[in-house]
Amino acid sequence: MNESASHTVIRFEDLIAWQKARLLVKEVYALFKDSRDFGFKDQICRASVSVMNNLAEGFEKRTTPEWRNYLFISKASCGEVRSMLYVALDLGYVQKSEFESLKNQCEEVSKIISGLIKSL
Repeated sequence: MNESASHTVIRFEDLIAWQKARLLVKEVYALFKDSRDFGFKDQICRASVSVMNNLAEGFEKRTTPEWRNYLFISKASCGEVRSMLYVALDLGYVQKSEFESLKNQCEEVSKIISGLIKSL
């Protein structure tokens, strides 16, 4: 599996999408670590982890149909994180700048995943 002509992918850790999703998880957890809204915090954290883990799990399946399916799940989880960020903004859990930064990261990961889907 090649992510691009210049980036040979041997392990899921080599996927740029996975690397960026890992950073997204780290930032989501850091931003909401002190949140007292435990239901919200649990949901956005689980959704962010889902982006990263579905990339890894799908890659390890080693079949194109399963890989594609997991990519769609990962992309959907990315959308869920973005949606939850709007909730966080609307409820005053995050500043506009924090919202924009994480939303942009989500959009970047989503675009990379879309590229992977198109390459299959």
